[in-house]
Amino acid sequence: MKKIIALAATMLLVLCIPAMAQQKRFEMYAVGFYNLENLFDTIHDAGKNDFEFLPDGTNKWGTMKYVNKVKNMSEVLAEMATDMLPVGMAAVGVSEIENSNVLQALVESDALAARGWKFVHVEGPDARGVDCALLYNPALFKPYAYKLAPYLLENGSDEYKTRGFLIVSGMMSGERVHIIVNHWPSRYAKSPARERAGVQVRELKDSLMAEHPDSKVIIMGDMNDDPDDKSMHKCLGAMRYRDDLKKPSDLYNPWWKVLREDGIGTLKYKGNWNLFDQVVFSANLVGKDRSTLKYYKPEIFSRSYMLQTEGKYKGSPKRTHASGVWLNGYSDHLPVIIYMVKEVK
Repeated sequence: MKKIIALAATMLLVLCIPAMAQQKRFEMYAVGFYNLENLFDTIHDAGKNDFEFLPDGTNKWGTMKYVNKVKNMSEVLAEMATDMLPVGMAAVGVSEIENSNVLQALVESDALAARGWKFVHVEGPDARGVDCALLYNPALFKPYAYKLAPYLLENGSDEYKTRGFLIVSGMMSGERVHIIVNHWPSRYAKSPARERAGVQVRELKDSLMAEHPDSKVIIMGDMNDDPDDKSMHKCLGAMRYRDDLKKPSDLYNPWWKVLREDGIGTLKYKGNWNLFDQVVFSANLVGKDRSTLKYYKPEIFSRSYMLQTEGKYKGSPKRTHASGVWLNGYSDHLPVIIYMVKEVK
């Protein structure tokens, strides 16, 4: 109990929103997503194509490299949101993790052990063996149910073996929140593969809100598309402008402006930014009535140590490997965060 009280106090002390009345108090929550880029352990998992991430594989993935990868990833996760909240993240969706072993290594790492983080993971069917998961601070987000919804073709078949959609339902600040963690088909697949993902996630969102109309839905992940691509804008229905939101179950996507107006993203291709990593959310998280959880602002989390500092790829996210060379980096993606606030009575 003392730990939870201390966390809540920290959340209140650091929050400063000038536009709000100074006499009011607000608590803040940070939720985000990070593609961990091939967080594999060093042991072969039966049925998984993990051979390049073994000690005798093409990446020579031995204990030293694995230990450094876990250290690097955990340090970023621990630092996320701390400019606003010393307590850090309430929940972080992650992708490209091999199994529960690597997640356990993350939460037990030097950087994260004191946070008491836990995780939700369901082994999926992806041929390469990478899954999505949700890391969370149990003092701030309390899951009560979860499931992995398989990626389905239009005919209902699950023969396309790719990442499913991890749905975690829980309570945050006393409110029901559903988080859907995604890693949509890669750019090696045609656009319709991701468009199908958008349609299916939209259906999942509608089903969740039909059962609990007052619940909030947060959809996060590496979509392998930008905010204005068809899969996101048309199929998922994630809207650019707040004025376009007509009902609580509509979806708002704040990342259009970040990419198209601010000109920054989460990964680079041929020197240009893309913003594949996004967090979109139901319209009932948008508005001025902060007696319930409400969206405050987005952030692409970046530190100088996460970026290449020289050469052809200067300014790009610093990867673990590039062109067969071990860089002892982080990920080819930058993480994203949304902040939410709620008035404390």
